[in-house]
Amino acid sequence: MIWLPESPRWLLTRGRLAEGEAVIAALRGLETDSKECQLQKKIILDSIAASGYAGRKGTPLKAVFTNGKTQHFRRMMLGVSSQFMQQVGGCNAVIYYFPILFETSIHQPHNTALLLGGVNMVVYSIFATASWFLIERAGRRKLFLWGTAGQGLSMVLVFSCLIPGTEAAAKGAAVGLFTYIASFGATWLPLPWVSNPASLSLSPHLPPFLYPAELSPLKTRAKATALSTCSNWLFNFLIVMVTPVMIARIGWGTYLFFAVVNASFVPLIYFAYPETKRRSLEEIDLIFAKGWMDRKKEEGEGEGEVKGLWWRGDAYVRAAREMPFLTDEEVEAEARRRGLVLEGEGEGEKTLRMRGIGDKEGTMDGV
Repeated sequence: MIWLPESPRWLLTRGRLAEGEAVIAALRGLETDSKECQLQKKIILDSIAASGYAGRKGTPLKAVFTNGKTQHFRRMMLGVSSQFMQQVGGCNAVIYYFPILFETSIHQPHNTALLLGGVNMVVYSIFATASWFLIERAGRRKLFLWGTAGQGLSMVLVFSCLIPGTEAAAKGAAVGLFTYIASFGATWLPLPWVSNPASLSLSPHLPPFLYPAELSPLKTRAKATALSTCSNWLFNFLIVMVTPVMIARIGWGTYLFFAVVNASFVPLIYFAYPETKRRSLEEIDLIFAKGWMDRKKEEGEGEGEVKGLWWRGDAYVRAAREMPFLTDEEVEAEARRRGLVLEGEGEGEKTLRMRGIGDKEGTMDGV
């Protein structure tokens, strides 16, 4: 890893323009003085300046809790909620305790339960591998919704087959545990952890990384991703600790609980999670700016702060659906049209500043 270059955004943020240009050119197979390379550098510099991150080595945590056109708080909460839902949907109740579930709930012999636990991990790995080929084709929203439906219906199958208490019915519960892990592996396993490779690098052919990082702009990405990861492990710990107690005390009610929890995810995903498939980081910035401005129009607001219905996410989902995929030139033009950046006077690179209303650090204005 010592030979890997720094990301171009990191280099350009710190004013190392020549090194940033070299990395951009290497990723795209271009010369550093080519038009495409220079345009990409300019777009990244505009994005850095617009975020207020230029020249900084860190961002205060309070910046994550701001909104306005940049919607830092909303974007952070989308990442946090995806990690939360991944855990409380019951994945680790199944993964950690699969052999125990077969012994206690389905009454299988110890060795059989261990063998089926190994088979479960094989099924898990196969469907997890398949997810790599589905994410960019199907998109995030569809996989979130399909996975939630698959997990919820699997839990319905498990608890309904355990209610009679017969060995024959218990076999149906075993099928439900396998379909659950298949649904999870193909959808919810990678989604909170991955993002569009084109958005975190400059090549659409590189492996994917973090989904919460995809949603957040450079200014708040590290803090927002850290908070989402905290959410993951906190609720991982909670589910792992309470699952044995639930099985011992309420039996099949444990699976009914997870079925209801998964069903409750559907409205949130449908109304609040914008599609980011094949979007660059700059396009994602524009999606949230467009959604914020569209919502202002719907609520009849002027240029003042948006105070009402801060929780609504449908405007952002609609913005992602309506906004076409943009070229680098179109991204720059749209950012100026949306009022994200203003061109000013300066030496060398053009000076840009954010115009996001209510985007004041340490406030929740403009939500």
